[in-house]
Amino acid sequence: MTGGNRADVKRSPAIRRLMLRFARWHIWLGWIAALPLLLWLISGLFMAARPIEEVRGEALRRTPAPIQATGLVTPQMSGAVTRLALIEELGRPVWLVTGVDKAQARFDARTGLPLGPVTAIEAQKLASAAFSGASPPTAVRRFAAEAAPLDLRKPRPSWQASFADGTHLYIDADTGEVLALRTRFWRAYDLMWGLHIMDPRTREDTSNVLLWLFGGIALTSGLLGSVLLFRRRKAAR
Repeated sequence: MTGGNRADVKRSPAIRRLMLRFARWHIWLGWIAALPLLLWLISGLFMAARPIEEVRGEALRRTPAPIQATGLVTPQMSGAVTRLALIEELGRPVWLVTGVDKAQARFDARTGLPLGPVTAIEAQKLASAAFSGASPPTAVRRFAAEAAPLDLRKPRPSWQASFADGTHLYIDADTGEVLALRTRFWRAYDLMWGLHIMDPRTREDTSNVLLWLFGGIALTSGLLGSVLLFRRRKAAR
């Protein structure tokens, strides 16, 4: 039976032609898939090099001081709100209020009076208070919501406080909240993540055309190689 199978394979020119065609497709698709496969491998290894807590810079964030709940005053405002939060800013309790129109504001929790937007000097103080690293701040820069930096990932008006070690700490320009802390390694990690998902521009779309295209090419090349390997083993037997 084994000899008959070997003879059938040798006497079938149609199967040989098909296998040769599969081999050519496998080679060309393999060359096309080589670049994304290399990118996936390099970026995956880079992202696995450090714990995610270190990438996020969690050790560089200072834990906020507890707030004494006695003597607090309701914000003096009119209209409905969708969010009311209490945080500590530079030693004082502050109400963060979000209105129905998504506008955000802050109020002194001891007087109930509005505090207004965050100034550059205040943003630097808030960033220094929230940062537990040893590096000093070097610059403070304001960004509008529609021109938010890529590493912020939030469409909010913000102050970017830069530190000497390359860390960026973002303060909300309306509320004084800490929006994000981005280390230099985080930004490198973010670039690798964009390459890994084939979306280097926004680094958010995990189901884009390029990812599906190269993934399909790599899968097809692998399936063709499996067919060729199976036929060679069968012919050898």
